[in-house]
Amino acid sequence: MTARKSYTPPLGTGSTRDYDRVIRLWTRETRWRSAMLAAVAARPDETIVDVGCGTGSFALMLKLAEPRLTVIGIDPDAEALEIARGKTRTTQADIEWRQGFAMDLQAGMAHAAVSSLVLHQMPVGEKAATLRAMHRVLRPGGRLVIADYGRQRGVMRLLFRLTVQRLDGVSDTRPNADGVIPKLIAAAGFEDVAEPFMISTITGAIQLFTARRPISDIQRSVANDPD
Repeated sequence: MTARKSYTPPLGTGSTRDYDRVIRLWTRETRWRSAMLAAVAARPDETIVDVGCGTGSFALMLKLAEPRLTVIGIDPDAEALEIARGKTRTTQADIEWRQGFAMDLQAGMAHAAVSSLVLHQMPVGEKAATLRAMHRVLRPGGRLVIADYGRQRGVMRLLFRLTVQRLDGVSDTRPNADGVIPKLIAAAGFEDVAEPFMISTITGAIQLFTARRPISDIQRSVANDPD
């Protein structure tokens, strides 16, 4: 696993055991997770990686929607992964859980890479590095789908300050509130960056960000292959 001194747990300064309940009550979870699922548009026999999978809610949603998928959930938090494993034991869904970071995943292994409510907890440098790692993990033409706090305006900014920033701190979360995510996605090498969905919650505005790794990366991959 890639060395890293620290990370922010799923609920920041709150208890990881409370994470699912808080997300359900505070973020209108069903709405944005459903939009995320539709945006992924998973097809049978694809491999999808969930970066920062936390307690496994979306990875499980993916697998239950299309059982023929290979779903890999990766997260540095051991307690969150234990909760995720408990969910798969209950549902008997076949999901591979790994402890680690996006940088630990094999290059070109996935048709789609997803992440939800993770990037806002990272410093800007970590956000950028994670997006670059997700780009590397995807096959050329692979899809990126992220649900996270985006630009916050008006009352959404106030609610974000009173909830998310109290749990996760100001320095890491402010860039999201200032609208940095689409710029970082593009800088990581993705194309067709879009923001197709936004929902207002009592914790601020949650947005969907979609993009894809360029098909033209096939030519670059071939050119860089010595064989």
